[in-house]
Amino acid sequence: MAAQELGTKWFVAKTRHGQELGIRNRLQSLGVEHFVPTEARKAARGKRSAEKVLIPSMIFVRTTKEEACDLANNKGLPVRYVIDCATRTLMVIPDKEMMDFQSVLDDSRDEGGLLDEVLELGDRVRVTKGVLAGVEGYVIELHGKTYVVVSLCHTIFAKARVPRAWLERI
Repeated sequence: MAAQELGTKWFVAKTRHGQELGIRNRLQSLGVEHFVPTEARKAARGKRSAEKVLIPSMIFVRTTKEEACDLANNKGLPVRYVIDCATRTLMVIPDKEMMDFQSVLDDSRDEGGLLDEVLELGDRVRVTKGVLAGVEGYVIELHGKTYVVVSLCHTIFAKARVPRAWLERI
C-alpha cells in the first residue's frame, strides 16, 4: 500500500504473545503496510540467528479503518485493536510520530532502543543533523550521555543517543 494513500492511518493492534512474526508475514502477503519492531539476535555457535520482537504482543498496521476491521473480522487476522479512551474509537498514531519512532529504533541499536520506564519529560527538541534530522522528541540525559526520546501516544518510548549540539529547542 502506498505510504501517501488517502484515508490510511497507523492503528495499534494487540495479539497473543509469540504471534507477532506470523501476523507480520500474513500482513506482508496481503500487501498491508505494517511495523513490528524487531532486532536480530546473535545465535550461539552453530545455530542460526533469530529475530527478537521488541514490543511483545503489539503490531502497528497502516491502512483504512474499514480494512483494519475487515482484517480482524472477515480475514481471520488474530488481532484486537487498541481503543483510544478519549475518542472511544480505534487508536491512531499520527504519521510523524510513527516515522520518528521507526527512525529512532532503526538508528539506536547500540546506544538506545525502547525505554523500560515512563520518563520525566524534558525540553521538547528537534534533531538538526545526522540520520535523525527532523525527528522531534524530548531530551534526556542518562549516565552523562544525551538522548532524544520519542513516544507513541505517550505509552511506548524509544531513545537514541544524539550529540547535544545537534538538538534545537522547539
